[in-house]
Amino acid sequence: MSTGIQDFVILTGIVIKAEPMGEYDRRVVLLTKERGKISAFAKGSRRPGNRLMAPTNPFSFGQFKLYAGRNYYNMSDAEITNYFEELRQDFAGAYYGMYFLEICDYYTRENNDETGILKLLYQSLRALTSPNFENRLVRYIFELKSIMLNGEFPGLSAGDGLMESTAYTIDYIMKTPVEKLFSFHVKAEVLEELGLYSRNICKRIMDRNFKSLEILENID
Repeated sequence: MSTGIQDFVILTGIVIKAEPMGEYDRRVVLLTKERGKISAFAKGSRRPGNRLMAPTNPFSFGQFKLYAGRNYYNMSDAEITNYFEELRQDFAGAYYGMYFLEICDYYTRENNDETGILKLLYQSLRALTSPNFENRLVRYIFELKSIMLNGEFPGLSAGDGLMESTAYTIDYIMKTPVEKLFSFHVKAEVLEELGLYSRNICKRIMDRNFKSLEILENID
């Protein structure tokens, strides 16, 4: 027989949002492999020296031990395998990453199968920390693939007026598994056209103003 609050679960995921609660607590939003997007309270996590202080920061990826209360989860422990520290030390990279987190928060739901977008987020953050990839290319791939995973991509048409190389790139993004997605580069003219296409698609489909995007537009 379930006892509710004593039922522990261990979920694999990433912190996509964190906000202070009270004097020392945090409320975090986790994107998890097993249960989609969930909220949890981390009591005392803002107290200096608390073991949950670092794991409840955005970008923290790993396993989270939670127990279910009547209306919400409480976090009791976490084992983080990647903090993405490189992003915290890179002003532009951090805002690209925060933009990705905002899109994930926008698209995902509790108890949905969000494995695809979780994989996309993780691989995209890894690409942001790599010197081998242009941040803008990572952004456009993330934007388009997240729309595709959500089933909202309108598809390519002759009326788009795209160069052949740009259309090929978009088709590649659509058909390639997330794990193999960040394996190519494009010429400058393709990157510019891809960015224009992606921005137009996002404006049509995502009915939200993302705070971090406003800053990114001034960086790019």
